[in-house]
Amino acid sequence: MAAEAALDGIYVIRTAVPHERMSSDDVVRNYKSLSQVEQAFRSIKTVDLEVRPIYHRLADRVRAHLLLCMLAYYIKWHMMQAWRPLLFADEEQAAKAQRDPVAPATRSASALRKVSGRTLGDGTCVHSFDSLLHHLSTIVRNACHHPGASAHEATFTLDTAPDHKQQKALELLKTIAV
Repeated sequence: MAAEAALDGIYVIRTAVPHERMSSDDVVRNYKSLSQVEQAFRSIKTVDLEVRPIYHRLADRVRAHLLLCMLAYYIKWHMMQAWRPLLFADEEQAAKAQRDPVAPATRSASALRKVSGRTLGDGTCVHSFDSLLHHLSTIVRNACHHPGASAHEATFTLDTAPDHKQQKALELLKTIAV
């Protein structure tokens, strides 16, 4: 019983990939990244992209619909990577690749500060992906037209100016290279 208790919680991961192609550490990292893939599929199927239900009858349209959903998730992933400095995300990704993959994951000091203080270094609030999108949704372009004017008369547009946080988010999106 003591021997079984000592092995409780231990996983054995086996792969057919030769050691020359993938180290033991990389095997563990790839196994742990499966949860990100599962979360992505949950995101696509339910709350974020709402793939289901699909009301297409033709197979080509269903495939096209799923392709668009995959592209939307791809864009979302790149946005989340670009916005790491503004989100509840650990920015120190280089240390992640160098740490022991079997040891429990630990957050960096900067990530812990974000979570505990709920503020960034500049004093502004930290966002989730959804709350940052909601904050950005206040940037609008209004087409103005005088109600007494005829249909041919000129209209003009009025854009809202982004605040500091919105401007930073838009600048970070420009850093995406695909």
